[in-house]
Amino acid sequence: MCRPSDRVAQVVTSTQGDPAQFGPDAPGYAWKSAADVDPIELFPGVTIQPLWQGDNGAKALITTIAPGAVWAGEDHHRPGPEEVYVVSGVLNDGVNDYPAGTFLHAPAQSWHIPQSDQGCVLFLFYPQG
Repeated sequence: MCRPSDRVAQVVTSTQGDPAQFGPDAPGYAWKSAADVDPIELFPGVTIQPLWQGDNGAKALITTIAPGAVWAGEDHHRPGPEEVYVVSGVLNDGVNDYPAGTFLHAPAQSWHIPQSDQGCVLFLFYPQG
C-alpha cells in the first residue's frame, strides 16, 4: 500500500527536470503572503495589496472593497485586460453582481465601476500591466 507521502516522494524523485528549476528554486519564482503586505487605500473603502510585478509590467494584487464602497470614477483597462477572481463577497461592476467563485475577463479598453453592497475581496491579474 502506498501512503500519500510516499506517492509525493515518488512523483518528485521520478521527474526528469533539473532540481534547480523546481518550484521555489527556479529563477523568477516568487511568492508572497497577503498577510505580509500592508493595504494601500486607493479610495475610501477600496484598498489594494500588491503581490507581484513582472519585468514586463504584469502584476498581481488583492483588492478589497468595503461594504457600500464604490470605485471613484470609471476603471479603464489599459494597456491590456484585467483578470478578476472574486475570492469572497459580491462584486458589482456597475451593472451585474458577481458572487464569490466568479472569474471575470475584462478585455483591454473596456471599463466598469467596481463596487460592493456587502463588501468583497478580489484577486486581480494584469498580464500586460
